[in-house]
Amino acid sequence: MPGIDESKSFVPLNIAVLTVSDTRELADDRSGATLVERLETAGHKLAARAIVTDDVEKIRGQVKAWIDDAGIDVVISTGGTGFTGRDVTPEAVEPLFEKRMDGFATLFLMISHAKIGTSAIQTRATAGVAGATYIFCLPGSPGACKDAWDGILVHQLDYRYRPCNFVEIMPRLDEHLRRPKAQGATV
Repeated sequence: MPGIDESKSFVPLNIAVLTVSDTRELADDRSGATLVERLETAGHKLAARAIVTDDVEKIRGQVKAWIDDAGIDVVISTGGTGFTGRDVTPEAVEPLFEKRMDGFATLFLMISHAKIGTSAIQTRATAGVAGATYIFCLPGSPGACKDAWDGILVHQLDYRYRPCNFVEIMPRLDEHLRRPKAQGATV
């Protein structure tokens, strides 16, 4: 049965929150605020927060800077995952992924479907790993942020969660970058 193993200690993570929007500012960014409130309530640390417009280069640049920052473990973006012409978050972020997390999108769709029915099909939520950093791209509504956090992220970003979680494998996320070439191998 999945759940919290009380014999283990909680491990706080440094999480950056990115809001992608042409119209939001910090004062009225309800989705970003929802994520910040939830991650801090869970015991994690807000490492950084930013708002960028729906522009591939601006989104990619901010996410890449956070991937390159050794002090950031997780990046969560909100906004830009729909189908309108300005929704470009997946196009901006997915090329950065070393590994895609297809199960995240599937599980998020299942959770969304239970709440909003077939309207859940209108999301392109995505996730992956790059530079030993977890990256989650969520829709821009506070409800979607609550659903993703409460239904997936609160558990997977908790070292105590069993049978497994993202935190316990963090030390191995970049092992492919540290592995020496095999003796006699040619490139």
